[in-house]
Amino acid sequence: MKVDRKVLFRKPVVAWAFYDWANSAYATTVMAVFFPIIFREYWSPTGDTTLPTTRLGFANSVASLIIAALAPLLGAIADRGGTRKKFLFAFAALGIVMTGGLFLVQQGAWPVAMIVYLLAGIGFAGGNTFYDSMMVDIAEDEEFDLVSAYGYSLGYLGGGLLVVLHFVMFVRPEWFGFADKYEAIRVAFVTVALWWAAFSLPLMLMVKETPTKDRAPRLAAIRAGLRQLVATFHEIKSLKVVFLFLIAYWFYIDGVHTAIKMAMDHGLALNFPVIHLAAAIVLTQFVGFPAALLFGWMGTRFGGKRMIFVALAVYVVVTARASFMTHVGEFYLMAGAIGLVQGGVQSLSRSMYARMIPADKSAEFFGFYNMLGKFAAVLGPTMIAVAASVSGSNRVAILAIIPLFLIGGTLLYLVNEEAGERAGEKLEGV
Repeated sequence: MKVDRKVLFRKPVVAWAFYDWANSAYATTVMAVFFPIIFREYWSPTGDTTLPTTRLGFANSVASLIIAALAPLLGAIADRGGTRKKFLFAFAALGIVMTGGLFLVQQGAWPVAMIVYLLAGIGFAGGNTFYDSMMVDIAEDEEFDLVSAYGYSLGYLGGGLLVVLHFVMFVRPEWFGFADKYEAIRVAFVTVALWWAAFSLPLMLMVKETPTKDRAPRLAAIRAGLRQLVATFHEIKSLKVVFLFLIAYWFYIDGVHTAIKMAMDHGLALNFPVIHLAAAIVLTQFVGFPAALLFGWMGTRFGGKRMIFVALAVYVVVTARASFMTHVGEFYLMAGAIGLVQGGVQSLSRSMYARMIPADKSAEFFGFYNMLGKFAAVLGPTMIAVAASVSGSNRVAILAIIPLFLIGGTLLYLVNEEAGERAGEKLEGV
């Protein structure tokens, strides 16, 4: 079915997508680029190159584990209470405050840095659970591929624009009156918090949450949410296609998230110049902006499932090659390749799932979706941390995530998307 591209100019769609613009500043500046740098060099300096990797890997894993445990329950409560948008902004507020709070962490205080980073990560991931679920409030089923890709593309552009400023601050801190690059990074975290807060406002003001049929008061919503959580789990088990997709997603998105979180640390462990590593991550953002939109269009034309396979194949090749990198130029090439497919695999997975679930239960179903995504992200960083600790080699450690792409892709091949859509439609209103 042909999709009218004017959907991208509807005010609720633009406002919804701008939340991706807002919080991608955290994903880019904090998570992907500068936190690994300042953590390794300022908060956790050590002569052992694998120890910061181990600490960072476990910090990412713990944050993911916490949100994985909370997401399904919160989603069920939010659907029964009609409070998805309120939950979104509660988690966003936590992420914003903790991101700004990184400025206050003193040199050498790596446990404090890990705790604050962990809380910021919970805010970021928890907000995304409800942000994802609100796509059903602003778009029709046939528009999901394009709208989902639109959000990711704006995220790449917004995160990319701000990280360019932070890159200049990092390289030339004296231009801004900073004592050194570490002060520049800490101030950059404050600007991320302000950016995240400011560009979250359009969603708050312009997106209306679809009314819940059986809306309940707060305490009743909690009780109903607990009951609904159990019921949703059984519904997902009965929706065999959805269940199979979630298991496939669990595996392959683990590799995607791990690559995002650990790429900078891998480059630092190989002693590549920090300035080039940061520049390569910036490159990923600007490649990802048009590439995510292109993947959305190709998903509507060739099928989202096929395009996910393309993306996973690229990840396998890039990860294998990362183990043998000897020159920073290779890091640039691999960053560009990841930029081509990263937004595509994320946006098409989200839209594929959205088509197979009951629209009136989107938050609770997306709670499970995000739970698996975040729980999988426990596995990847932990595998890298353990592999780095046991082998003493970051080159060996990075290879640990390749089986995740292969297993996930194999299971995805078995997913019958059309059967999943029919089964999801039968559950609407039930």
